[in-house]
Amino acid sequence: MSEPGEGALYVVATPIGNLDDLSARAVEVLGQVDLVAAEDTRHSSRLLSHLGLQVSLMSLHDHNEAARVEKLREIVAAGQQVALISDAGTPLISDPGYRVVRALRDAGLRVVPIPGPCALVTALSAAGLPTDRFLFEGFLPARSGTRRNRLNALSGMTATLVFYEAPHRIVALLEDIAAIFGEREVVVARELTKTFETFLVGSAFQLQQHMASDDNQTRGEFVVMVAPAPERKHEEHASLEAEQLLMTLLDEGVGSKQAAAIASRLMGGRKGEWYQRVLTLREGSV
Repeated sequence: MSEPGEGALYVVATPIGNLDDLSARAVEVLGQVDLVAAEDTRHSSRLLSHLGLQVSLMSLHDHNEAARVEKLREIVAAGQQVALISDAGTPLISDPGYRVVRALRDAGLRVVPIPGPCALVTALSAAGLPTDRFLFEGFLPARSGTRRNRLNALSGMTATLVFYEAPHRIVALLEDIAAIFGEREVVVARELTKTFETFLVGSAFQLQQHMASDDNQTRGEFVVMVAPAPERKHEEHASLEAEQLLMTLLDEGVGSKQAAAIASRLMGGRKGEWYQRVLTLREGSV
């Protein structure tokens, strides 16, 4: 903890289910701060009550964060200590708080992370999918068409993809993943650290069928992980994109050297190599 009179914002991770996962350091901080900024004060008051702590609470959620920034900056600048918590897990990870942290850092005020539970990391650690590279997308768009467009844009990624999803959209998400990713392996983690913690493994279609036969599997909060695209397919996709770009330029009447220069600027690589590809395409179209 900071010295008395030294203002600070503590970004405190709280349990995603099992209350025993709250660190001793987090308990100490929550017990000594002047104020707790919480996503849902009713939810957080129950956690503080469980810990036997009485601390002033301020709501901070998606709809009022912008309005809270100046107030919290003034509080910390005046020498008070504030804990920022979300409903569960590590704040700012698909939760509010970014604007506050950024504003306080820009003002030269102290921001201290208190690490702990995070559904993203917890799910990945036990999923059995590659973790050397992963891309966290949080919650995808609610509308299926927009969601499929985003999934399609991610289809060539050679990293494990990670999404959060709510119970009322989990089946629809799996339908869209099946349509875009086909038989690629999917792992769905639900109710992490809780009594009914479950990991489901299979294709999106198989998991969708499993949930259709057991309504209990659609309850809780979900982390959905998709295996990476094979490297070869990613390279083929990139090659196809390059060819489509060059063909579009040539069809528009762009000269060979100019087309090569444009492709080099947009997609990287040497102009000379692009020029040879342009010549090859021209020869093939004759």
